[in-house]
Amino acid sequence: MTRSAPSPPGARLAAVLREMKTRTGLSLAQLADATTFSKSSWQRYLNGGSLPPRSAVVELCRLAGEPADHPLALLDIARTDRTSHGTEPPAAEPPVPPGVPAGRGTGGRAETSAPSPATAPADTTASGTAPTAPDPADPTPDHPAPPRRTTLLTALAALLALVLGGLVLLHLPAHHREQAQAAPTPTASTTGPLCRHRSCQGEDPLTTRCGADPLTLAEHETATGAWIQIRYNPVCGASWARMWGAAMGDRVEFRAGGTPGQVHGARVTNRAEADTYVHTLMSVVDLRTSLQACFIPAAGGPKECFGAVAGVATAGTAR
Repeated sequence: MTRSAPSPPGARLAAVLREMKTRTGLSLAQLADATTFSKSSWQRYLNGGSLPPRSAVVELCRLAGEPADHPLALLDIARTDRTSHGTEPPAAEPPVPPGVPAGRGTGGRAETSAPSPATAPADTTASGTAPTAPDPADPTPDHPAPPRRTTLLTALAALLALVLGGLVLLHLPAHHREQAQAAPTPTASTTGPLCRHRSCQGEDPLTTRCGADPLTLAEHETATGAWIQIRYNPVCGASWARMWGAAMGDRVEFRAGGTPGQVHGARVTNRAEADTYVHTLMSVVDLRTSLQACFIPAAGGPKECFGAVAGVATAGTAR
């Protein structure tokens, strides 16, 4: 079966990935050994046969010593283009069993999920054969149970330690007892967004991690072929707009709630931004806040606007 040619965004991403691979100086087999993806998977990613998962792009950029922002932006654009044209992603490869080096053998490694228990390969020994089940008639088990007396002594020792701890706590002075009972519990997250609600106003969605997993409330394709999306992160309580496929000088404006002070804009100022995307700063919003994004083409022409409501995903319509 002949594989269809990659879309223009997919071909652009594949070219960047090939350039990254060249910078690593690794062959396909070495690249597979250095990452969690098989040789056959990398062949497809590098020739544009399929879009890679984000983790594959991050691993390749790490090996090349380059930031992943640009390739990840190209990946987002290629995925959006694939969705808008109704093409389906290729089926994922079967996972490589544990103990088999990546890039070896004929099977690929699963890219997005682990196999289910019903289809997971059986455990094997170092020689590659299934382990022999223990004989039910064998009077000597592999893991003999501990003697009954030892178990009883262990339980008594644990009970005694618990009683002594309670007595010590009971006889502490009042202020020491309060300090002992009020054990601190960490609440701050080290992986989530770096701002919440009011502190997100006017901030960048990427540097604050609000752009890590946002919702797309609405999107619109302009008359020039550029795309604009209205994005929203409910954890951050903030929204913004992003634009890609635009020409140099094209501009996007984003307004939240109709307040003049909450209008943010972004303009394509260089080739890298034209090849990837630009985004506005964030505006703090509440549920049901009206949102609007507008496209202003550099070549002249009518201003194209569309809207959405915070927390409600709808199809964008130009007006």
